[in-house]
Order: sequence, then C-alpha cells, then structure tokens
Amino acid sequence: MNADPATNPLPTGPTPRDATSPDSATLTAFIGGLPKAELHVHHVGSASPRTVARLAERYEGSTPVPADEGLLADYFTFTDFPHFIEVYLSVVDLIRDAADIWTLTFEIARDLAAQSVRYAELTLTPYSSIIRGIPAEAYCEAVEDARERARADLGVDLRWCFDIPGEAGLASADVTLEVALRNQPAGLISFGLGGPEAGVPRAQFASHFAAARAAGLHSVPHAGESTGPESIWAAIEHLGAERIGHGIAAARDERLLAYLAEHRIALEVCPTSNVRTRSVPSLAEHPLPILVAAGVPVSINSDDPPMFDTTLCAEYAVAADLLGLDHVGVAELARSAVNTSFLDAPGKAVLLAEIDGYVAARAFADPASLTRRIAAN
Repeated sequence: MNADPATNPLPTGPTPRDATSPDSATLTAFIGGLPKAELHVHHVGSASPRTVARLAERYEGSTPVPADEGLLADYFTFTDFPHFIEVYLSVVDLIRDAADIWTLTFEIARDLAAQSVRYAELTLTPYSSIIRGIPAEAYCEAVEDARERARADLGVDLRWCFDIPGEAGLASADVTLEVALRNQPAGLISFGLGGPEAGVPRAQFASHFAAARAAGLHSVPHAGESTGPESIWAAIEHLGAERIGHGIAAARDERLLAYLAEHRIALEVCPTSNVRTRSVPSLAEHPLPILVAAGVPVSINSDDPPMFDTTLCAEYAVAADLLGLDHVGVAELARSAVNTSFLDAPGKAVLLAEIDGYVAARAFADPASLTRRIAAN
C-alpha cells in the first residue's frame, strides 16, 4: 500500500524572502509553534543527554558511555558512519529492562510535544532489546503503555516502525518479523531496515518485507544514506519501499529522481544527521535543494537528535535556509510530512487543518496563498 500522494508538493524553487517576510527570530518562533509530524526519528537515538547520563551512571563499569552530560558531546562526535553505529550501539546497551523502555519512550514524546509535534512515527529496534534479555512481550507492553500515556498527557500520537538492524543479519530480521506478526502492538504501522548500508544487501531481506507487507505493514527501509543510488533502487525493487529513510543519494541519479517523483515515493531527509555521520561534507553541500527541485516528495526529520545536537525545529530552520523558504514555505514542509505519513485520512485532515489555522492566525500570513492551499486540499 502506498502513502497518499502529497496534494501540496513543495515549490520546485525557493520561496523568495521579501520585506514582508519574518526575520530569522520570527521564523524560528513560527517554526517552534507550527504543528508538525516527524517521520524519521529513532527510539534509542532520541534518548536525551540527561537520560543517557543517568543510565550510564546506573551501569557504570559495564559501559564506555560517560555518565557526565558534559562529556557526551565529545562522545557523540563521529569520525564516520561505522563509528556512529559503534557509538549508537553502546547507547542501545544502556537500555536493559522494560522500565528503561517505558521511560525512554515517554521522555521522547515529551521532547516532541515541546516542539509542537502532534504525530510521530518512531523507529524501534526490538531485536536489540530482546537479545539483551528484555522479553518481546514486556518490550511491546512498555512502548504501548507509554504511547497511551503520551497521547493522554501530552497530545502526541506515536506510531511504530519495527526496524531490522542490518548489521545483525538475517537472524535479526527473523526476530523482528516474528515480534511484529506475533505481538502486533496497536501502534505498529510499518517495517524498516536500518544500520550500515555498505555490505548489507537490501535484497537479502526481501522475504521478510514481503511477509510484513502481506500483514498490512508499510515498507520504509533506509537506503541511499551512506551508499549510492543503487541501494535505493534495491529497496524499491526488493523491499517494495513506499518511503525511503534518508535517500539523499538519489540526487546523483536523474532517472531515480524522476521515478521517485512520478511514483510519489517520499524521502525522509535528515540534514544535520547526514553531515554528522559524514555522509555529506557540509550543510551547504546537502542535496535537499536538488531533491525538491526534481519534485521528489520529502519530509524533514531529526533522526537521532541528541546524538547530532539538533532538534526537529532546528532541522526545519536548516531546511528553510537550504531552500530559501519563508514562513509559507516552512508551512509547506509541515504539510508535506503529514501528507507523506501513514496517518489515516481523518487524522491527516485534522492535522492539516491545524497547520492552516496556525498559518492563518499569524499576522504575516498570506490569505490568498492560504485560500489556494485550502482549495487544493
């Protein structure tokens, strides 16, 4: 099943800033209050420095992770993508019981709510917790209980993507699929593939993704983050990808860009992450403008925000700078995330209406532009 095509694609060129556009501080405030959806954010990778330091202190002597928040910035400085995976897994090792899972999940929801995120598809890797001794049932119960509390207490709707850690091979895929199909937590909507791309052929997981899709789960593998366009083609051909995690290498393949645009296969773009893992040399060289100019649907996301010293709001500001967007263009980014999400149609309508209402209430809103967008919906 495919995500609904975006009814309001982003402009293929920058939205010019003029004298009536908000200044940087005003745009930052606008982004902060803008209702948003996040589609690519990892569970353990979203653990706050406070949470990581507290867990590292609890397990001091059995982890290389520093228990001092002040030292985590250096610990989270990555030399390359394999080093990022090494550090990431050391943080994964700090999550050792169901109570840790619940706390981590609810605290992530709290951080998202503080950024006006209304809906998030959180990437979970149950295999990593199960092999560390947390039963699958306890894992699923913890995340589901935290999800219900987050919706009731914080107004954030969380959904799950169960993710295969590619570096752990087919055994991890077997466990991930089994948990997805046997336990079927209510928030589960998609099936993914993460970890390193080099040396991990997408095709070897074809049967797992076929079974997940047959059970009604959406396909959202990572591809084209640290490798070339060929991994994106493989994700489409062998895994039935409906969205692609990252996918920035598509910018190097004009035929692939055209295919993604025609078939409305959206890319979950995480600019700062790509720089911090050395997949892109600098923000100035990030291919987001190429992707948007080609008409490829995109959403803006934070990936592993504390590890990369970023937030979703900061990523929207980065995207605004890369694309030359004013408040109207930034609101289109928010709409694009909603439209390319796996939220049901009524939920999308509610969130899109909230975005339109937020824009309309701002003194610098363009009523004619808003009217056109409402009519298009």
